[in-house]
Amino acid sequence: MRWLDQILEVPGGVFLFLTIAASLEVFGDAFFQSAVHRASSESRWLSVAAGALTLSCYGLVVNLPRWDFGKLLGLYVVFFFLVTQVVARVRFNQPLTLPVVVGGSMIVAGGAIIYFWKG
Repeated sequence: MRWLDQILEVPGGVFLFLTIAASLEVFGDAFFQSAVHRASSESRWLSVAAGALTLSCYGLVVNLPRWDFGKLLGLYVVFFFLVTQVVARVRFNQPLTLPVVVGGSMIVAGGAIIYFWKG
């Protein structure tokens, strides 16, 4: 996986990679959300299949690199939160609330500490 190591060494490569992983997970979850609450018969099964495929791709993508798993997931939570808020607003028309903004700020601050703190 030399090509993957090269991508992750480029400035912003880790962020791009985590954004892709978070997007796969969030969209996989959104497919299941649609299957359970919005879809009808045929489209329900298509949504379930799309969700399963997307979440399988997420599992592969997030586990491809050989990196510090604890640090990865600590930073990944930030990307998952941010992508989730975009999808919640755009796909499900859910507004951003003050508790989500305050709690999300703490999530982002925690991710910054995990990523940038050297020691």
